[in-house]
Amino acid sequence: MEATKKLLLAIVEENEVDTGDIASIFFTLTADLNAQFPALAARELGWRHVPLLCAREISVPGAMAKVIRVLVHVNTEKSQQELKHIYLGDAVSLREDLSEGAGGS
Repeated sequence: MEATKKLLLAIVEENEVDTGDIASIFFTLTADLNAQFPALAARELGWRHVPLLCAREISVPGAMAKVIRVLVHVNTEKSQQELKHIYLGDAVSLREDLSEGAGGS
């Protein structure tokens, strides 16, 4: 829960998103993370009116374990290039091209 909250807050902060502009959030998580729905973290942050959906990642042999991915749909005037993709912890290695200098660590 704490890692998911940290990720959500980093996404919002780094992209200067007003939470009222979030249209929806889609969470995926690896099969080894099954103790709680990651959407609960958003609810605990007070994001009561944001539609949330959770799903399980495809189980690929050798893939990184304990990964939560978040796809945030935001109403914005920013271009794709202006948006910052956030990768925390070991997940930085998944997309080093996007996480470098974008708040990912």
